[in-house]
Amino acid sequence: MIRRIVDASVGIKWALEEVHSEDARRLLGGSYELIVPDLFFPEVGNILWKKARQGEMTPEEAALAAEAVGSVRLEVYPSPPLLPLALEIALQTDRTVYDSLYVALAVREGALLVTADERLYNALSHGPLASYLTWVGDSTD
Repeated sequence: MIRRIVDASVGIKWALEEVHSEDARRLLGGSYELIVPDLFFPEVGNILWKKARQGEMTPEEAALAAEAVGSVRLEVYPSPPLLPLALEIALQTDRTVYDSLYVALAVREGALLVTADERLYNALSHGPLASYLTWVGDSTD
């Protein structure tokens, strides 16, 4: 089984129709072991909250999407042990600690982080952490 870290930018695409949703859903096909830090769930919830608040979806649709993402089989890692490395990565790359938690998990597990976050991907894809990062559309080749 192929291990992949996924961030909330990928997870949200499992439940909503967005650009790259089809690519994100390919990761659910069974040949991948999907890993997330526990931060994943609050981040997905926050995305849904924003979409509902901005009128892009109803609160009921947001709740259904949250249930859908919550039902995906994921291996969840606690954030506290990742925090020192995440902070170091954040300080070195000028990324948030939130984003850096995913990168820290990828480094710790020796697995690729699959992201649909263009800012994160563009910021890290040509630096020393590039080998731990892949774009969602490239992740299932």
